[in-house]
Amino acid sequence: MSFFAAAGFTIFILILFAGIFLNLFGLPGTVVIFFDVLLYSILTGFGQVGWKIILFLLVSAVIAETIEFFWIVSEIPQQAVSPKKSIKAAALGAFAGAFLLTPFLGGPGIWMGFFLGGLSGILITEIARQSGLKAPYRTLNYVIFNIIGKNSVKGFISLSMIAFSLSNIYS
Repeated sequence: MSFFAAAGFTIFILILFAGIFLNLFGLPGTVVIFFDVLLYSILTGFGQVGWKIILFLLVSAVIAETIEFFWIVSEIPQQAVSPKKSIKAAALGAFAGAFLLTPFLGGPGIWMGFFLGGLSGILITEIARQSGLKAPYRTLNYVIFNIIGKNSVKGFISLSMIAFSLSNIYS
């Protein structure tokens, strides 16, 4: 593998991580993952990733974003967590989760730990922030659980997209 091929593959993997991280904050990370795999397949001449896989990833991204859209619409009180205060905690949790799960699960542990650690970091930060507020100003518990559920569903779809694309690249 040449230097440029290795550098390109490294950028490809880093963008996949960025896609998972974006999902934690309600941004379209599944779309980023889809376009990353699409660009990779175009640059490699569709040798490892074919049209069927690209179509599957497109459908998965559309489903994930549709679920998130309708899930957000169903949130009656529009009280949300503060992502600006949680970015550092999410990054720290993501890297800690990746390091903790990798020895037990190998390669998939990196991806699952990154997502679960990031979600835990956001949750811990938000719980600490909410405990400092007086009762009328706190976000309702079911809204926080709703946000966690939405992020978990979208994260599971993202992890499935990554696992499916990487299994075809490495096979």
